[in-house]
Order: sequence, then C-alpha cells, then structure tokens
Amino acid sequence: MRTVDAVEPTEAQLRRELAAVYRLVAHFKMTDLIFTHISVRLPGPDDHFLINPYGLLFEEITASNLVRIDLDGRVVGDSDHTVNPAGFVIHSAIHREREDAHCVLHTHTLAGCAVAASSSGLLPLNQISMEFYNRVGYHDYEGVALNLDEQKRLVADIGDHPALILRNHGLLTVGRTPGQAFLRMHYLNKACEIQVAATRAGEVILPDPAIAEHTAQQLSGQDAGDDYTDDVGLELAWQAMLRLVERVAPDYKE
Repeated sequence: MRTVDAVEPTEAQLRRELAAVYRLVAHFKMTDLIFTHISVRLPGPDDHFLINPYGLLFEEITASNLVRIDLDGRVVGDSDHTVNPAGFVIHSAIHREREDAHCVLHTHTLAGCAVAASSSGLLPLNQISMEFYNRVGYHDYEGVALNLDEQKRLVADIGDHPALILRNHGLLTVGRTPGQAFLRMHYLNKACEIQVAATRAGEVILPDPAIAEHTAQQLSGQDAGDDYTDDVGLELAWQAMLRLVERVAPDYKE
C-alpha cells in the first residue's frame, strides 16, 4: 500500500479514521511499545479488516501502512508488513461473531492491567465508571492469545457488551465506528485509573445499584426517563479528538 488514495473511498476513509485512533491512543499514553492492536472491519462480503503492521509504534501508524487481512490472518493486497498473530486471534474472533463490532481496540495500560488483576473487577466508583455498570464482560487468562481454540471463549465472555476485561491481561472495547471504540476505551481506562487511585486512598463508597444502572442508561444512550437527553455529546467529543490529532500528528492520514 503506497498511498491511501489508491483504494476505494470508503476504505480510504476507514483507514484515516483508524490511523487517527492509533495516534490518539499514543497521544494519551495508552500504548505498549509495538504490542496491542486496533482493528476495523471493511465493508463487503469478504470479511476483511485493517490492523497495525507488526513492528511499528502507534505514533508511526498512517492510513496507508495499515495492513488488510482476512479472518484467517492472511495479508490481502500489497503490503511489506506482517501482523502480530495474537492480534489476529483476538480481533478476528470478535469481528467474526459481533456484527456491531466494526472496530475492536485492545490495550495494556497500567491502570487497566491493575483492575484486570483485581478480584473485584471494575467497580462503579464514579460517574465515568458507571457507563460500564453491568456492561463489561470478563475473560480468564489463558496465556498469550496464540491458540484459535480460545476464540470461542473470548466471544462468549464479551457477549453483547461494549467492553471486555481480560483478566491478568488488559482491556478491550468495541464500537460501530473507530471513534466510538476509542471513546469507550478512553473512559474505560479512566475508570480504571479512578479505581486504582480511590482504593489506594482508603475505603470506597459504592452507589445504590439502581442509581448506577440509571447512570449507565444515561451514558449509553438509552432512554432513562430524564427531562433532558444529550444525544450529540459523543459525536462532538470525537470531532474534538479529530481536531486534536490534526494538531499533534497531521501525517496520520497519509
């Protein structure tokens, strides 16, 4: 892939959106050197998706160097890069089984790994955390994800949730768009940071479960019966993130 403009417009747009997410993850320091992955499904009957070239830092990802692969992990088209097999195992499983999971984002952040190692899992300690109240799955650690047999358990454990905590491993979010997956990860990681700080500070206070559920409905776009709704905030936040990446890493779209 020499230039992003050489592909059809829909793929070119998705390449730019995904590359923007890679740069934003790097900007917000949610990377793990060349490891972890973000993928997006391409439209069409072939079940192809885009993922990062193995060996590049997230700050080096551009729209044109993303690698197109199929659900069996084979590189499709012209690319000088390979892909991390662990990324293929995790991401292809969810892309195959979740029609709404157009984008899958996986991280190994410090706070995320800390909560993933906690027997309590994610607690509804703050408004940010409550977005994921009863809306996050848990997957037990089975070693580095290099075995295809693990795929069925990954899919079963995430279910229809927007997020998955991989115990003793890290965090994963899905979205209908790269922007939605990124914003979910941004706030899931923030929720973990809050939990690490709060539990270190002393005994924590948990809200009433009914309030936590109500807040989750508000933050996930469900009708929570309130007098007002905010149905534009997430799109406005994503547009703000695109303006940010244009300032800090404008070469992402090349």
